[in-house]
Amino acid sequence: MLMPHPEKSRRSQRRWGLLGLVALIVVSTTGCTAREIFFLDMPEPVTEQGNIVSALWEGSWTTLWPIGFAVWGAMLFVIFVYSRRRNPDMPEQTAYHLPLEITYTIVPLILVFGLFFFTVRDQNDILRVDENPQNTVNVVGFRWSWAFNYTDEDVYDVGTPFQFPTLYLPVDENVRFDLTSPDVAHSFWVPDFLMKMDVIPGKLNQFQVTPNKVGEYAGKCAELCGVDHSRMLFNVKVVPRAEYEAHIAMLKERGQTGQLETGRTNRSGENGPEGKAL
Repeated sequence: MLMPHPEKSRRSQRRWGLLGLVALIVVSTTGCTAREIFFLDMPEPVTEQGNIVSALWEGSWTTLWPIGFAVWGAMLFVIFVYSRRRNPDMPEQTAYHLPLEITYTIVPLILVFGLFFFTVRDQNDILRVDENPQNTVNVVGFRWSWAFNYTDEDVYDVGTPFQFPTLYLPVDENVRFDLTSPDVAHSFWVPDFLMKMDVIPGKLNQFQVTPNKVGEYAGKCAELCGVDHSRMLFNVKVVPRAEYEAHIAMLKERGQTGQLETGRTNRSGENGPEGKAL
């Protein structure tokens, strides 16, 4: 039996040590926190439903990281220990190993069915929509901006290709979004809500959230919808009820009453809001 040369063995150990040092430097110099590294930097949720999404995401990674480390560790162990240069003799070959085969069949099935169960459970909670929510907003995505119809208050706000609209929502009150489009498919996305949904012509999509943190958040279209897709931005302000009512009163003073449709070609030649209250 051939023994590895001591000098080659030391060189191999130095290479592994250098590789570990480089990995440590790369991770430490990124400036990432442990949460950002292990959970891929999910935004802090600002809605009750976002907390469900965050818990499912972090729970999945918490389960999968140890399994990943175990698999990677086993692979590296076999590669290093049974390297042909280090050990020219092949390890004993076994045709069947029933306990091992049962283990690597049953364990993945448990993981898959477990992940499926928790995903379906949380998805049902996230997609639950009340028939009589506290607030209802009809979100209209059109080329190339957004219109927000505050259904209960019978007022609207609308953006233009050169001015982003702002959606106001009262804190700690649920709101149902009714998503419609008069032209092409868009996608209504507020990253801090940890939720987005497609806006499809001829189809009513709905989802519901309860914002629970006062603040201003960015929104955008997450579906490539044409040449000015990148300009389909909007802001969301989660505010106390008094500030929300003041904003609604301001829209009424501006004459922005009724519900706004979109789809007619405006003077600039682009599809935009009809400009009339229905």
